Amino acid sequence: MLLIGFIPVFTFALGTWQLQRLKWKVNLIDELEEKLQLQPLSLPPKINMSVIPEFVYRKVSLKGRWDHARTILLIPRVRDGVHGAHVVTPLIRENGSTVLVDRGFVSNDFISNFQNEDGEVEIVGMLRTSQPRNSFTPDNKPEEGKWYWTDVDAMAEHAGGQQAGVQPVFVEQIFDGHAGEAGTRLSKGIPIGRAATIDLRNAHLSYVITCPPSLSPTSSAFNLTDC
Repeated sequence: MLLIGFIPVFTFALGTWQLQRLKWKVNLIDELEEKLQLQPLSLPPKINMSVIPEFVYRKVSLKGRWDHARTILLIPRVRDGVHGAHVVTPLIRENGSTVLVDRGFVSNDFISNFQNEDGEVEIVGMLRTSQPRNSFTPDNKPEEGKWYWTDVDAMAEHAGGQQAGVQPVFVEQIFDGHAGEAGTRLSKGIPIGRAATIDLRNAHLSYVITCPPSLSPTSSAFNLTDC
């Protein structure tokens, strides 16, 4: 009986916590969306790594030459049901350090012969950081050329590291074309960048909606399993 009496109190506290988390996540997404509306920044020659987390999802403009010899493929990746990889290539900036750029998706049909640009290029992308992996994601195996998740520090080291002027800065190139253009790029093996959107998962609202008992301390304890 004591346990049954405790469960409504626990579920009420859980519901309150989910509402607080929901408010925090909504505010965070709104803040990041505002960042996306700002004009792209020009990265300084030497980037202060300590402030990178404050500029995540901020648009940046870059100019330089691709170091194709040190390209990394992130596998496996899927875009609209098509299996392939993301092409990550160091960009050598003439007036600054080299940074890593995720140029976008190519299908498995072009994974070994996708199109590369020579000469100077200018791109717009979003600053990102290493992305956490789940328990099912394998370890990266740089010595075998197998990269399953974005480990920016390890990738920068693999691309030459500090000795080669490579900073652990990761930029996802933005593609703002229409679906037809994306299809053309896909069929020609041209990497397709990402959309300029926020991809944070916000499940707190669904938890609140699907677990109404947690909002009331007098709710039936037997509804706890609905969560």
